Amino acid sequence: MFKIINDLFPICRSITGPGIKKSLRYFESINSKFKRLKFKSGKKVFDWRVPNEWSIADAYIQDIVSKKKFANFQKNNLHVVNFSRPINKIISKKELFKHIYTLKDQPKLIPYVTSYYKKNWGFCLSEEEKKKLKNKYYRVIIKSKFSKGTLDLSHALFKGKKKKEIFFSSYLCHPSMANNELSGPAVLSKLANYISKKKKLRFSYRFALLPETIGSICYLSKFKKILKKNVICGFNVSCVGDEKNFSIISSKSENTLADIALIDKIKNKKNFKKYSFLKRGSDERQYCAPGIDLPICGFSKTKYGEYKEYHTNKDDLNFISNKGLEESYQVLKKIVDSFENDFNWYCFPVSNFECEPNLGKRGLYPNVSEKKNYNLTNLRMDLIAYSDGKKNLIQISNLINQPLKKIILELKLLVKNKVLTY
Repeated sequence: MFKIINDLFPICRSITGPGIKKSLRYFESINSKFKRLKFKSGKKVFDWRVPNEWSIADAYIQDIVSKKKFANFQKNNLHVVNFSRPINKIISKKELFKHIYTLKDQPKLIPYVTSYYKKNWGFCLSEEEKKKLKNKYYRVIIKSKFSKGTLDLSHALFKGKKKKEIFFSSYLCHPSMANNELSGPAVLSKLANYISKKKKLRFSYRFALLPETIGSICYLSKFKKILKKNVICGFNVSCVGDEKNFSIISSKSENTLADIALIDKIKNKKNFKKYSFLKRGSDERQYCAPGIDLPICGFSKTKYGEYKEYHTNKDDLNFISNKGLEESYQVLKKIVDSFENDFNWYCFPVSNFECEPNLGKRGLYPNVSEKKNYNLTNLRMDLIAYSDGKKNLIQISNLINQPLKKIILELKLLVKNKVLTY
């Protein structure tokens, strides 16, 4: 996973253009199940339109006297405001400063800034570097280009016995930032390879690597009906490469299978944090939007926006580690393994009877009532009482305050005797 990030880190990506296309080809070469989807520039997708392709060859600020370059794109591709329009002119320092972005509270860092949907131009500098601009005039050069083309994304579907899907999504549209940008796709790439090696899948698994916001909107415009019909659980995966706490960004209802699955797998982890849906900020916004309402939540290590290196040049290869990436991968792998087991938390058991079934005639309830049998019979009856097809085993376990292992044993017995189905 770290090698993937190291290989892709230098590329200047954006929501369209050669950077994201090159990055998608890389993942497609790792797993041939990933296939490209293209949406033409100008295409209307819900309330949005697909933007033109953007490409950039160079950008810098040049002192017209000393010829020294500042905000040199060739040294760090965060130096240019992403999606900047082309420019080549001499301007005053006063005018230039209107187009320079810094972080005053982090004076040594270069910020990441975009202007996707309004044509603009600009440069990003550390506050310390900005203070070195002392002359009255500077030449500003941005060699960028907009052209009709496509917005690209890649997706894969691993079909199982059931059409019901578990959905994994991550974005691939930022330039050189390791945790915020590349950790999610790297982890999902390994997870997809793990799933592809399984000979028989019980459930189907869908993956999407796309530009944030507009990419998920495009994907939903094409697959909304299928996703709403088949997806029972999904995760937007972002910022999963550091070694700090695990984080969940809850779904809108906060009690979907996705919420329950993540909590089940990380509840015993150190420094686990749960964020309300009100703290959303990535593609869980689109997947849980009105009219879409997929059962999807966000999964991170340290949540985006909650670490000081976020959206700066310090979100680099030193901020992430193989250990951090592997820990995140193992959480998602365990969720997949849970879905693939015969009996586990994802089950929604249903009683085969109206009213309470007669367990005595099936040898499942003592015909002589004794106090010593109450605990076992109460567990059995409680499981049947909550088996309405609307609650999974984890929810039932919490409601009746019994260990999941005991409930699974009871479920097996009751299914064998045709009292419950799942």
